[in-house]
Amino acid sequence: MNLTLEQTINKTCLIGLSYFDVEHNLLKQSMLAGTVTAVDKEMGITVSLLTTADKNTGTEKPANFIIPANLVCWFIAPKGDFHTSQSGVKITNPDYLVTWDIYQTKEQDSQQQSEGQQQWWKWQPRTEAPQIG
Repeated sequence: MNLTLEQTINKTCLIGLSYFDVEHNLLKQSMLAGTVTAVDKEMGITVSLLTTADKNTGTEKPANFIIPANLVCWFIAPKGDFHTSQSGVKITNPDYLVTWDIYQTKEQDSQQQSEGQQQWWKWQPRTEAPQIG
């Protein structure tokens, strides 16, 4: 059975992101986790991220993260505890593992950075199931 966008709603996922510069050198990697709250073929898949409790109020402040609406990089997750890049945030037994490589598409000079111009990125789905060690 093929997964549909609608079937991802309310599912939990661990999202692995690898960022590369224009020469394909790895810049950074991050792991996020959350629950899919909305899907749109054009806008993407909205994931409400798991966070640590706010130290002042003790309440959660979830952020939304939008990933492309391409499901070729969604794999059934193995059972277990997974830690994210954010300190103190982990997910237990997520439904899916999702992995993306994100490539910078043009060089950004220091003048562009100081002027706050947008960087351009191309999202490339990883179509091989991630190896969990």
